[in-house]
Amino acid sequence: MAVMTSSARPLLNRRLAEFGTTIFAEMSALAQQTGAINLGQGFPDTDGPEAVREAAVRALREGHGNQYPPGPGIPELRTAIAGHQQRRYGLAYDPDREVLVTVGATEAIAASLLALVEPGDEVVALEPYYDSYAACIAMAGGTRVPVTLRPHAGGFALDLDELRAAVTPRTRLLLLNTPHNPTGTVLSRAELAAVAELACERDLLVITDEVYEHLVFDGAEHIPLASLPGMRERTVTIGSAGKTFSFTGWKVGWITASPELVTAVRSAKQFLTYVGSGAFQYAVAEALRLPESYFDDFRADHQAKRDLLSAGLAAAGFEVFRPAGTYFVTTDIRPLGESDGFAFCRALPKRCGVVAIPNAVFYDHREEGAPFVRFAFCKQTAVLEEAVTRLKALAG
Repeated sequence: MAVMTSSARPLLNRRLAEFGTTIFAEMSALAQQTGAINLGQGFPDTDGPEAVREAAVRALREGHGNQYPPGPGIPELRTAIAGHQQRRYGLAYDPDREVLVTVGATEAIAASLLALVEPGDEVVALEPYYDSYAACIAMAGGTRVPVTLRPHAGGFALDLDELRAAVTPRTRLLLLNTPHNPTGTVLSRAELAAVAELACERDLLVITDEVYEHLVFDGAEHIPLASLPGMRERTVTIGSAGKTFSFTGWKVGWITASPELVTAVRSAKQFLTYVGSGAFQYAVAEALRLPESYFDDFRADHQAKRDLLSAGLAAAGFEVFRPAGTYFVTTDIRPLGESDGFAFCRALPKRCGVVAIPNAVFYDHREEGAPFVRFAFCKQTAVLEEAVTRLKALAG
């Protein structure tokens, strides 16, 4: 039965009026309807390490996490997160005051923006951006100001002058993502130093989404912005277990930041989910202490899959932007005689049995992203090989 109201006011909050069903839901449904290989949504098609899965089972059986865990996260996980930041990056965080466990990185993003942004504040974000950024900025009442990454030298590059010009007296914070989804860009030390200089000069807060920190290729280096001078006290760093350990359904994320920033974010987070992922928190605590060989093998496996899919896409006629990080590869469809990514992706399952995502959904400036299409390579090698075979149909 239709819901009736006494006024003409729409049911959906005006701040969310521009956000309907996500493109991921649409394309995943299309994959199911057509039997196409789904290289659209970024989730693995195999589980992560057996030892980590068994740690979750053990926690359930021993009654750990079956009831509400502590609001900030279980001590074991907060300690493991702090240890991970110290070992890898030399960043010391107090697990009791400077670490907050969240229900995935998506909640970390939402809680951080809801806590730190007020109506009228401007948030500068790199475009194309993960789609929840725009929705969370809108829910906080902020105004998003996109700075576009543009094709350059086989990848996508940040124009630092454009970034500086985007900052106004109304700018509250910068929202960065490196390694960057969907372009695969990894910001260099020089680029991050320029961002840090700008943030300190203009007294800006920064939220950095670093969930792909363990997926950097070809000798690229992931550098946390918080490790640069002047940035630790003004940066909220977001991490996630889903991307690193291939348990995306567990929804275990976290932030590390100064006590003041953690307190602010926790104030918003407690009224979103309060807590979650109870038993899985114990398992992720163990996962973060896996030997370095796990992370090396994980990265090497995905680099090989990147190379396999990238070569197949190039052979099919796409222009391929070889990613330096993440598990996505962006392509340009114009060499195929196409220019509309939405139309191309909606037709692709029937044309050759593969699903991809049009990058335009990640842009405010839709025309900037119109010819670009994203494919995920976090799949089994045999699945990628079959996708490459099917994509050959595009080459005639």
